Amino acid sequence: MKNTNFGDDMNLYSELYENKQKIKDVFTGADDIVMREFDNFGVKCLIVFADNVVSRTVIENPVLTNIMVLGEAQSNMEAVATKLVSVGETKLVKTFEEVFDAVLIGDTVIIMEGDKRALVISSKGWPSRGIPQAQTEVVVQGPKDAFMEIGSFNTVLIRRRIRDTSLKVRRMKCGRRSKTDIAVMYLKDVAKDELVEEVIRQIKSIDVDAILDSGYMEQFLEKKHNSPFPQLQMTERPDKAASAIYEGRVAIVVDNSPFVILVPSTVNIFFQASEDYYDRWEIMSFLRLLRYFAVIAATCLPGIYIALTVYRPDLIPTALALKIASSRAYVPFPTIAEVLIMETAFELLREAGVRLPSPASSALGIVGGIVIGSAAVDAGIVGPVVVIIAALSGICSFAIPNPAFVSAIRLVKYFVIFMSAFLGLFGFYISVFLVLTHLASLESYGIPYLYPFCGGSINGYTDFKDSIIRAPLRFMTKRPIFARKGQKRRMSNNKGGSRK
Repeated sequence: MKNTNFGDDMNLYSELYENKQKIKDVFTGADDIVMREFDNFGVKCLIVFADNVVSRTVIENPVLTNIMVLGEAQSNMEAVATKLVSVGETKLVKTFEEVFDAVLIGDTVIIMEGDKRALVISSKGWPSRGIPQAQTEVVVQGPKDAFMEIGSFNTVLIRRRIRDTSLKVRRMKCGRRSKTDIAVMYLKDVAKDELVEEVIRQIKSIDVDAILDSGYMEQFLEKKHNSPFPQLQMTERPDKAASAIYEGRVAIVVDNSPFVILVPSTVNIFFQASEDYYDRWEIMSFLRLLRYFAVIAATCLPGIYIALTVYRPDLIPTALALKIASSRAYVPFPTIAEVLIMETAFELLREAGVRLPSPASSALGIVGGIVIGSAAVDAGIVGPVVVIIAALSGICSFAIPNPAFVSAIRLVKYFVIFMSAFLGLFGFYISVFLVLTHLASLESYGIPYLYPFCGGSINGYTDFKDSIIRAPLRFMTKRPIFARKGQKRRMSNNKGGSRK
């Protein structure tokens, strides 16, 4: 995307003074932009860089010291680049726009009297934190490293796990003003060409002032914006991103964001955790079954409770119905109000816990839930059964490994609650049917959202081996549907034998 703020005359001048004046005019008021004239044995030069964004060591030793002290007089920028500057990454540019872009991303620019070209030297030295541990996708067994805010570091974390010459990195910029660096990573011989080109086309079509985080990018790349369900997967784990690339998916690394976008995605993927593949298949299959049960319970439990207690108490076992009725004898609110009070209280506790420091947030969630639930029951505002229902619903939502999918379930739960409150069991069935219909209507870059539960025959039903249960790794010989046709097999059929 071209920035049109620099006027029509974009080429550098041969006179150093005119170049300096142009740069000074553009960066007026930007006190962090450093401009200094120096001498290369009689030839005037100008160095430009952004303070605190560059590495001072790179500027002072391999650049200024070489040009001003150790080198010799050079007549053009090409000779400076090849004979004086001892930095690995350099390039010659001819326009002011390229100069401004280089300075703003942390590179250093050198301009020489009598030359219409400028030398861009890689000197990035942003302040950054060390490689962190995963916070939202915590595992007991498996790698602990996570992505960080520097996009170039994130690509390195992925490349460490994919030592293959087929791994390609397509770099581009997005955002008219932010010019955020984007890296599209994929395996050339595994990912489908049409998928890669569609992703790149979508990114290039984004016309916005700034992309500040991968969350911005995710919203622009999703096909159906009115759906609460995530159609792209976001992860903070390099091992998960590498695994997705091995399957033929595409990873989108956005600078300034510790999350990487993976496309395409299906509903089944949001139930998979990295830890599923690091331990024995029996226990991991059991845990995955628990996650599916947790989603059903988190979505349906409050709604089915309202539908049965208000409209069809005859379907509840007599002893339980009497217990529920006795516990509600002194509650002044209807069942729907009870459920909404407790659900809202737990949502507020959850939101407050996110904003507090980690030690305080865990204490708030546990103590706050106990205190509020107990006090509400003692005060006669709600019945104890509703507290149990709301607590179970909240606990089940924490069992889902993907935060974006959890947010969708939290919204859908209220839709089920209101439909059940107005229409009883019929409303409950209708709400579940509408949610499933909506899921069936979604797709992610050509892949049905409910795959492999619908359309599993396309890939010979092999993707069921990694769906509700996780088959032993030695039986998962084929890649999922995301890979191109000629690259379906990822493991030899014979156990421990050579790959054919």
